[in-house]
Amino acid sequence: MKKVHTSHSRLSIMVSSTVYGVEDLLEQIYAMLSGFGYEVWCSHKGTVTVYPHRTALDSCLDAVRDCNLFLCIITPQYGSGVLPDGLGFTHQELLKAIELGKPRWILAHYHVPFARSLFMKLGCKNAGEREAMLAKLGLDTKEEKKKLRQREQAIIDDFRVIDMYDAAIRRDLKTYQDRTGNWVQKFSSNEDAKLFATAQFGRYGDVENFIRNHFSNADAIRREVERRDSK
Repeated sequence: MKKVHTSHSRLSIMVSSTVYGVEDLLEQIYAMLSGFGYEVWCSHKGTVTVYPHRTALDSCLDAVRDCNLFLCIITPQYGSGVLPDGLGFTHQELLKAIELGKPRWILAHYHVPFARSLFMKLGCKNAGEREAMLAKLGLDTKEEKKKLRQREQAIIDDFRVIDMYDAAIRRDLKTYQDRTGNWVQKFSSNEDAKLFATAQFGRYGDVENFIRNHFSNADAIRREVERRDSK
């Protein structure tokens, strides 16, 4: 792969994803993006800066705040780092990227929108309605949910991946005109995902110009967020 010539300060891109089941894809995405000239921050590869005095989640959210570009891969596996009644690391990273208005690109395994469409056809439009449906079917206990995850034909292991998808498409905004940054690309194979990554990030110079022209005040935005968080 031909490496793209870059300036002294390379654009940083954070790859946010659960690791289980997509290790090969993460390896390939990391190699591709590095080859294009980016500084790739990926926890699977150990390239996210770790601050010993902070929690692992805080280090990940700091990386979201500091990166130039954000690539999230939503898979059928929700991932680790989930506290009781809390959200997983990847889920929180995505929400933080949306909150900060980061230039972001989202890939979602086709199982996720497929499962979402099934629930929608059953009249379940949000997490609360999905839980109510599971309760009606007697599948809301920890034991039953564990059985669902263990079935070989289970589509997804945690329905919160659907919440991630809804967040990515900006379903929280009522009008389509307001839903910027809401493109979510479905993929069913590693080749699909790599094709998308190549199309979006393969021309380093174009991406660099885009960031310069549209996100030149990123540092000011970051300082403002830090100021609000410190209150």
